[in-house]
Order: sequence, then C-alpha cells, then structure tokens
Amino acid sequence: MNFDTTGLSKPILTTLQELGYETATPIQAQAIPPIMEGRDVVGLAQTGTGKTAAFTLPLLHRINKTSQGGKHRPVRVLILSPTRELAAQIDKSVRDYGGRLPLKSTCVVGGVPIKRQINALRGGIDFLVATPGRLEDLISQKAVRLDQVETVVLDEADQMLDIGFMPAIKRILKLLPKKRQTLLFSATMPKEIKALSQDHLQNPVEVSVATVAKTADNVTQSVMHLPPEGKVNAMTKLAKTHPGKKIIVFARTKRGADKIARKLVTEGIGAEAIHGNKSQNQRVRTLASFKNGKTLVLIATDIAARGIDVPGIELVVNYDLPNVPESYVHRIGRTARAGASGLAVSFCTPEEIKLLRAIERLIKIKIPALAADGSPLQEKDVPQARAAKRPEGGRPQQRRRRYRPRAKAS
Repeated sequence: MNFDTTGLSKPILTTLQELGYETATPIQAQAIPPIMEGRDVVGLAQTGTGKTAAFTLPLLHRINKTSQGGKHRPVRVLILSPTRELAAQIDKSVRDYGGRLPLKSTCVVGGVPIKRQINALRGGIDFLVATPGRLEDLISQKAVRLDQVETVVLDEADQMLDIGFMPAIKRILKLLPKKRQTLLFSATMPKEIKALSQDHLQNPVEVSVATVAKTADNVTQSVMHLPPEGKVNAMTKLAKTHPGKKIIVFARTKRGADKIARKLVTEGIGAEAIHGNKSQNQRVRTLASFKNGKTLVLIATDIAARGIDVPGIELVVNYDLPNVPESYVHRIGRTARAGASGLAVSFCTPEEIKLLRAIERLIKIKIPALAADGSPLQEKDVPQARAAKRPEGGRPQQRRRRYRPRAKAS
C-alpha cells in the first residue's frame, strides 16, 4: 500500500515524503484504515515492523481535524509505554510525523525531575506519551487530567505485563472516559493480555504481522556451550574478533551487566551498561554514545533494551539466555535490520540447556552448537542439562506452596 492511498492529510503525506517513506509496511497497511475510522484495534506485531507509525499517523490525522489549540487544550491521546526509551522514541515519532501540524506532544517518564514535566503539561498538550509509574505520580499530584482522552494506546502490552505494570494500567484505564478508542499492540498474546483486550476493547479489529516465533532469515545464529566461568573470556574474545563493529549484549541482571562492562573496559574495549538503575540522563548519554559509535559494545537488560532502535548492529550476544523464549526473538531482531545481515551468538551453560531447548521449540530451528573455543560441536558432545543455580544478583527460586483452605470449625 502506498501512503498516498491511505487518506492521510496532505501535511502528513508531505512530511512522510520528506522523510523518505513511500510504501506502508504490512502492519501499517492493516492498522491505519480502522484507526482512522475510530475503531478499537488489537495489533500483534514485533518491534521493527513499523508499529509506531501504524498508530501515530492515523491518530495525528484524526486529532488534527478537530484540534482545539490554545494553552489549556486537554490531553486527547494517551500512549502508555513500558520503558523510558520507548516512550521517548514514540514521542519523537509523534513530533516528527506531525511536524506540519499545530499539535503538541510531551513525554513523561521516571528518572527526570517531575517539576519540569508538570510545567510542560500546564502549557496544554494533545498527545501524552507516558510510562505508567510516572503518569500515576502526576495524577496523584493533580498535574494531569485524563477525562477528555479520546484514544488510549497500550504499546508493548506483553512487556508491561512482564514488568508488573498491569495493576497500574487497569487503574489508569478506569480514569479514562468509557466512550473512547482503545488500541492495544503486543508482540505476544498471553492470557492476561487477551483478558485485558476482552475487558476494555469494544469489537476490536485484529491485525497481525509475522509471529514472534519467526526469526529473521538473514541472522546467522549459533550457541556456544561453556561453563559459567567461561562466559567473560568468551565475551572478551568475541568483542576483539569483531573490532569496530556495534555489538549489543544481553545480560539477565543489572549487576551482571555492570560486571561485563567493567571487564571489557579493563581489556581496552569501549563498553557501557544500560539498565533500570541508571538515571535517565545516564541512559540517554550511553545510548547516544552507542548510536554515534563512540561506544561499540552496549550491555543491556531486556527491559532497558526495549525501544532501543539503533541501526548498524552487527552482532547480538545472549550472555545469559532469557527465561521467556519470545525474548530471544526480540533480542536477535536488533541486528539484520533493513535487509542487512547479522550475527547472533548465545552462551549456554549446562544449567541453561532447558532454556535453550524452549527457544528452539519456539523458533522451530536447531541452533548450531559451538564449543567454548568457537569450533563446531556435535550434538552428542553437548553438555547435559543440570539444575539451574541461583543467578548472580538474583533471588533463589522457591517452589510455590499450594494453597489449601483450612476447614471451618463447625
């Protein structure tokens, strides 16, 4: 579908043309028409499919048609995001695509002074992009009203579920007008998200693109079997054998990410960690340094990496295998963007074999095995699974006790 046939207004089409966008992606072609009509939409789409434009473009078109302008304009579109980085990215898209429109957008997230955000809200805005925690802070201070919101967007809903934002999401939805448009986008559809959709969306149009189980064909995958103590040296060797290349490394814990970064720096490799314990300014500086190539190795936790869209990443390293198999697909999707090729190397200890098998079942691919020195490994030589140890910096997993109600006294 060409954008010219979508019905988007002339100012938006002119902006898209200047940005070099001509043809809509599959998710955009499916989502733009029903969103412009005011329908509720459930979108199943991964990061990197053009999802942000799929909802921002038609919303800019609709809101501009009835723009009230002025200093006291109410919030009419609320976009909820799981992470600061993704929220900032969405806000930038709204500003970029709406550059020729008299609409205002602002982003409110944690990690930055709240007074600055309160002042921005006082100026009147049309689009509010927010993380749930900071939005609830602003609501409690009566700094923002949501009683005139016409559309709410829940972006990366499955990630908000993983982080534990679902109770906050439900509280926020209760504050919105019952008569509204609701758009829900998620890479996966666990039962909790499906229930949320059934409870809060009215006769939604369902749109979807390639499932989360599909990995890009132009990503060369491999898994390196090694003991836990061998991961640091393997990571150092990988970084040194890819000089001048952008590498993103995924660690399970914040403490682990910091440890990897320190080790690589002592080896003369430019590396920085990004995770939730870093301030927002630190995260912005680190990401900017990675984008412009001053830092070549970025070590991230899954949550912090959500919304990071950096071109030219040639190698993704799963230092720790994810507990959720779908996260593997998200992670390695950071490379091989826009038709380029990329590499994905995963470290696997005997304690992580079960996680590896779950990933292989999901993607329906047997990932080629390597020994610790990088040489091919026969399946018969792959270490057997062992019970997982307590992850560094994490809590020991405990078996849940089955709740059995006591018999009432007669």
